[in-house]
Amino acid sequence: VIAHSPRAERDHLSPRFAEIVSAHLQRLRPLGQADLVQDYALPVAADALRVMTGLTNIATLEMDRISQEMIDGCANYTGDPLISAKAHAASARVDQAIDDQIDTAPERSVISVLGQAGLSRAQITGNVKVIIGGGQNEPRDAIAGTLWALLTHPEQHQRILDGEATWDQAFDEYVRLVAPIGMVPRRVAKPAQACGIDFEAGETVFLLFSSACRDAAYFDHPDTYDLTRDTTAAIPFGAGPHFCAGAAASRALVAHHAVPQALAALPNLRITGTPVFKGWAFRGLTQLPVSWDT
Repeated sequence: VIAHSPRAERDHLSPRFAEIVSAHLQRLRPLGQADLVQDYALPVAADALRVMTGLTNIATLEMDRISQEMIDGCANYTGDPLISAKAHAASARVDQAIDDQIDTAPERSVISVLGQAGLSRAQITGNVKVIIGGGQNEPRDAIAGTLWALLTHPEQHQRILDGEATWDQAFDEYVRLVAPIGMVPRRVAKPAQACGIDFEAGETVFLLFSSACRDAAYFDHPDTYDLTRDTTAAIPFGAGPHFCAGAAASRALVAHHAVPQALAALPNLRITGTPVFKGWAFRGLTQLPVSWDT
């Protein structure tokens, strides 16, 4: 969508992202310690998503919860009724928030842009829910994950400080190493064969982005974090017609603001506990305890 184009990111979203990140770092800096996932990456991603969508009438923590519950509903392959109920309730909450905001949403927000384009309410809500599903967990995980990668690989961080690498490369290499979306399901449309395996129409297959991003046929030493690596063959954002529409916004939030500003604003930032990664369909840190000099 136009609201997430590279031009919109540069002219409109990037300054807002800078303000969001700065505000959260000012809140954290006097504390001297935090969990970078829960206390920083989560609220930064949620506030950025609120700005992008125009749903500023959804609170920061509620945005994270809504996104998670809708994603859980999409991945509810066992048909758990409690998970389904929570997903439907979260979806209804988004409907309500859009109804309350649709006539007053900020001019360049997704809601406003789609309304100006003449989309129906149903089309607007459908698009916004897709954006919420892909615009919270993944940037949150990439913010915390890229910081983890640089803190645990100080020689790679030094490459950036020495001008030998960029923050964009730090982001690209992290999402290759730990693809925030590791798997997506697809239904087979017609009989086909791949890698010697026959697939019948109607079967469900799982495309493993995380495996493709560590394919040794394309990446030397694929399990290492290396900013000198060519990551163009990696597909953490998908490819072709299914390439993530929010890729430019995600890159701006993570690589241009959240990661470099955190490392600049929190002196001697260091990991003080055990980082915890979870998930495989959606994979990321759930805990990253740190401290810094005040």
